[in-house]
Amino acid sequence: MGFWDNVPGLLSSDMAIDLGTANTLVYVKGKGIVLSEPSVVAYHVKDGVKKVLAVGEDAKLMLGRTPGTIEAIRPMREGVIADFDVAEEMIKHFIRKVHKRSTFSKPKIIVCVPHGATPVEKRAIRQSVLSAGARRAGLIAEPIAAAIGAGMPITDPTGNMVVDIGGGTTEVAVLSLGDIVYARSVRVGGDRMDEAIISYLRRQQNLLVGESTAERIKTTIGTARMPDDGRGTSLHIRGRDLLNGVPKETEITQAQVAEALSEPVQQICEAVMTALEATPPDLAADIVDRGVMLTGGGALLGDLDLALREQTGLAVSIADESLNCVALGTGKALEFEKLLRHAIDYDS
Repeated sequence: MGFWDNVPGLLSSDMAIDLGTANTLVYVKGKGIVLSEPSVVAYHVKDGVKKVLAVGEDAKLMLGRTPGTIEAIRPMREGVIADFDVAEEMIKHFIRKVHKRSTFSKPKIIVCVPHGATPVEKRAIRQSVLSAGARRAGLIAEPIAAAIGAGMPITDPTGNMVVDIGGGTTEVAVLSLGDIVYARSVRVGGDRMDEAIISYLRRQQNLLVGESTAERIKTTIGTARMPDDGRGTSLHIRGRDLLNGVPKETEITQAQVAEALSEPVQQICEAVMTALEATPPDLAADIVDRGVMLTGGGALLGDLDLALREQTGLAVSIADESLNCVALGTGKALEFEKLLRHAIDYDS
């Protein structure tokens, strides 16, 4: 490997980042998705000074298990930055991890933001990306990125409906001619589902479980509608008994999980219904024809497509790589910037 072999790599270091509430994915131009890690940062607090200990996978293992001097937090809440300094450290860490060496050129970075983000929240994301070492920071709306990543023909003059269920928000959008006709962002997502499971177990079984256990229940046996036999498969879980305060093990069935998740699922269905009501009639006709596309990690919840189909009567399909859709779409926006220039916002 001579020096000159490295030059193209040094020059085209542009990236697309999907800064999610639950996971952060980095797409490098020409290489595809190179990093996918949980958006968690663990830091050590000494005399009021924060020192970052771990980021990503290592930090996620510490969530809910830290001693008093160490804090593990998720700097993103509901799709936007909740803790500015920690988020900046996290972005810096991921950029450094992707770029093993410090390059001559600062990368141009495109980040996706929820459609419902306020100008202040957008500015916070842009500032933290710039101070993490970007040359320019562009923002793209999450529903557009999700639709591109799912391979929908959004530049055509037909209506496309995409429902992106992330960790913090669910974005429902109707797209046509490469832009948003109607979009709605509801703050319900994977996190809200975990909370629903925690409070259900607390009410029904007097059992207190942590976030990581709730997430495991959701990913293992989570389902959006009642199993046909009224029970479904079951899972052994451990937590703290609230009656006598000792740890205990119990089992939870799919039917119980479906009952626990009924509220968040209902909110997602309502958001889709509201979006359909607000869609212009010709585009609504296209949606009947083409159906609705589900993307995001929440789309992997069992039978969610069936629950939506029952409520709306439309064909509902799940994108192939639903977890990576937004990152892939943001990356494609980076590759085909000329075509999607109107969707990327470089200055606000």
